[in-house]
Amino acid sequence: MVEFSLAFAIEKFPEVLKGVPSMLFVAIISMLLGTLLGSVIALCRIYKVPVLDKAGALYVSFIRGTPLLVQLYVVFYGTPLLVDILNEKWGWHIPLQDMSPLAIALLAFTINSAAYQSEVIRGALSNIEIGQMEAAQSIGMTTSQALMRIIAPQAFVTALPNLGNIFINLIKGTSLAFAIKVIEVMAQAKIVAGDGYRYLEMYFDASIVYWVICWGCERLFRWLETRYSRHEKRIAV
Repeated sequence: MVEFSLAFAIEKFPEVLKGVPSMLFVAIISMLLGTLLGSVIALCRIYKVPVLDKAGALYVSFIRGTPLLVQLYVVFYGTPLLVDILNEKWGWHIPLQDMSPLAIALLAFTINSAAYQSEVIRGALSNIEIGQMEAAQSIGMTTSQALMRIIAPQAFVTALPNLGNIFINLIKGTSLAFAIKVIEVMAQAKIVAGDGYRYLEMYFDASIVYWVICWGCERLFRWLETRYSRHEKRIAV
């Protein structure tokens, strides 16, 4: 019969917390990079850029149609092969030894989040009335200026709830990073559990950590949504 030791779970809880910095680092950086890449993909699809439009649609379909764990393995084992090809065929000098599991995890999570964010951003931008772009251009603004000053702030408010969900899913998804040797919360829990064979207690600790952080992020995005929604209403008035 499996026994649960609350005392052991409490005692080892600080050990599990050591994986939080890596978890947050991967989630935050990949979210930011994914926003940039996702915005480029969204704009290419909205403005029907030749080749890039179809390539972006294929990329989004592939990422959304495959499990994150499979993507992690593909990037983990495929990146060294790609680096070798670039170094040999094109004369590049990419130091493969400097590509740590953390860097590969960042790449994989960025690729994953960019696909989902591109759809959110594309939908938010498409919901903005086209007349606003035309009005901005009529007073001398370029397309890029109108996007940055008028369209993007409104689209950000619309996209914020979905972006929050993507970020929370990224945090939970980092639990898979231990599969490519990244020491985050889940990996830290497995390491500690292996010392005393108390896996239930350590997984319980890990679940508490994920729950608290995700709850905090949920509250943060809800606060941001409320704040920017009120700001947009004041501007409209």
